[in-house]
Amino acid sequence: MWRKPDEKPASQPSKTPAAVPVNVKPPIVPEPPVVTPPPPAPEARVFKSPSIEPSAPAPVSSGGSRINSGLKITGEVFGDSDLVIDGEVQGKVRLSSGRVTVGSSGRVTAEIEAREIVVEGTVQGNLKAADSVRLGPAGRVTGSVMTPRIAIDDGARLRGKVETIPPAGQSRGSSLATPATRVAKELESVAASADSE
Repeated sequence: MWRKPDEKPASQPSKTPAAVPVNVKPPIVPEPPVVTPPPPAPEARVFKSPSIEPSAPAPVSSGGSRINSGLKITGEVFGDSDLVIDGEVQGKVRLSSGRVTVGSSGRVTAEIEAREIVVEGTVQGNLKAADSVRLGPAGRVTGSVMTPRIAIDDGARLRGKVETIPPAGQSRGSSLATPATRVAKELESVAASADSE
């Protein structure tokens, strides 16, 4: 067989020194820092107060306001919209054309004057409603109540005086003036005028 002149046969030992293994340490490469993902942003918490559903839920109009549990109002509250009280109120509440609802966790030490009053919590003070007052099963009232209509659910407590008044827009005299009483009054006036002649 023929060979190339620059190639050395594999069987011949080479004149170059053989590579001696050297104990070489691999270069120290710093580990990349462990990157932990940032903690997730805290979720928005919604705190709701526990409530007992009334037997007939009292809807709040879209323009209503709420005093949540944990809030305490001292003074006078005036307005025309509906109000739900789940916190504490001391003083006077007057909503001439609105509904005042004292929720199950509501504590009121005040006079309340409104078109309609619903009590599911505790009230110490006088209630005056142009339309109606309703005491729910957990309602507690200490004070006088003036209203044309009152409803007291089983379990409610009322300590005070109740006075029914004529509905708004009706005077006491007109509430007594039924057709029969009007006829009787006309007959009396005719008889009185006949006697005087």
